[in-house]
Amino acid sequence: MQVIEGGVTAAKGFEAAATAAKIKYQDRTDMALIYSVKPCKTAGTFTTNIVQAAPVKWDKEIVRSGQKSQAVIVNSGIANACTGEEGISYCRETAREAASALGIDEKGVLVGSTGVIGMQLPIDRIKAGVQALAKEKKADAESGSEAAEAIMTTDTVKKEAAVTFEIGGKTVTIGGMSKGSGMIHPNMCTMLAFITTDAKISKKALQAALSSDVEDTYNMISVDGDTSTNDTVLLLANGMADNKKIRIGTPEFEKFKEALHYVNETLAKKMAGDGEGATALFEAKIIGAGTKNQAKILAKSIVCSNLTKAAIAGHDANWGRILCAMGYSGAEFDPEKVDLYFESAAGKLKIIENGTAVDYSEEKATEILSQPEVTAIADIKEGGETASAWGCDLTHEYISINADYRS
Repeated sequence: MQVIEGGVTAAKGFEAAATAAKIKYQDRTDMALIYSVKPCKTAGTFTTNIVQAAPVKWDKEIVRSGQKSQAVIVNSGIANACTGEEGISYCRETAREAASALGIDEKGVLVGSTGVIGMQLPIDRIKAGVQALAKEKKADAESGSEAAEAIMTTDTVKKEAAVTFEIGGKTVTIGGMSKGSGMIHPNMCTMLAFITTDAKISKKALQAALSSDVEDTYNMISVDGDTSTNDTVLLLANGMADNKKIRIGTPEFEKFKEALHYVNETLAKKMAGDGEGATALFEAKIIGAGTKNQAKILAKSIVCSNLTKAAIAGHDANWGRILCAMGYSGAEFDPEKVDLYFESAAGKLKIIENGTAVDYSEEKATEILSQPEVTAIADIKEGGETASAWGCDLTHEYISINADYRS
């Protein structure tokens, strides 16, 4: 596997575009298009929130029907959530407009929205945006990058990733883009992720690879404990790499999953590190666990702890908060066996051994915790399983952003 530059246009046959439709924002692009020159098999995972936005309902029906897709239309600024039948009708109108502008089947047009809940989309602006996107779509990396920027809301950076790998002498590419900064929590978050690949793969294998990998990537991040109404991950495969078809249970399937995991984990970590108001990506890593599930529960509990996140913001080695978060996680472990370390580019430092503080340097701990990427490693000494979860520090800026989000 080789990491390459690019995003949703990295794979063969995919094009993208961005435009300023002025849906909510008046000074930036706010609509994006992903287009494939050939129809794609699709896979998807969606929010676990009972309150689901119109685009989530629309896309779930397309993915589950087996209908192939050639386009995804995404807008930022307004979420099209809690908008009733009118919201669904706007998904339908968007699909029809895209089908007309692109010359494709409207039954397979996927849509995505992110932004303020409860507002209706200005459908005339959406339609005009679709027409503009259809005219501007290109296969170059810059167009993919512009699309990634157009779907941002409170994000401060665009998020892209891409890799290539070989199957039977054919080069296969997977690329993607995502957005997410606030309302981020395990079991899908306020996040949109769009992954494209030119792999020839069965739909069953495509969905299986995505569904399993989401559990170890997007479902292992948290910014603020809120699970959104709009969370969507879509994976489109157009088969243009012309490799031997990938099926479940084959070595080729394992290679595909490895590459997909890299893209998904990279995008997930970028979202966690770009949490609203954040100054640091915070990783919690559990090692020595008896089971994978035990490790995941403990790691998630640490990154979800507001007290721990505040301590990271203050560069304070307040290890008691981490042990406390592990204790209320619901996972069984012996706190008197736990070793805890802090690690970053500034070094690695043991903080506790067998549940008790060691004689460590507070100055060194502060230096380690002052880096833009910080890891807490907890060894619970029960076995050989590990798991990581990702979040960010909690700052005053988070409140400032969310106190006036609608305005």
